[in-house]
Amino acid sequence: MHNDVVRTANPTARQKAVRQSVSLPAKLATQVRTMAKSRRLSANRMLVELIENGIETEKHKQQEFFELAERFRNATDPEEVKELGDQMGRMVFGN
Repeated sequence: MHNDVVRTANPTARQKAVRQSVSLPAKLATQVRTMAKSRRLSANRMLVELIENGIETEKHKQQEFFELAERFRNATDPEEVKELGDQMGRMVFGN
């Protein structure tokens, strides 16, 4: 394991980096390199940004689900209960 200092989204924050080996499908690796080049970043930095964005997106989706579940639990109108239940189903299982 290799530790180093890495830039983060917050330039004043410093974190120790952990070297991590990840295998990517060739098409995905090409997309990452293309994105990195267009933004003048290293492929490594591009991966870090994509992962950070993905984690934030997942946290946001989870928060939305918990808020929807709370509304579902508190709902008393049968039509609203059905609609909220349908929304929760779509969030969990997709369209």
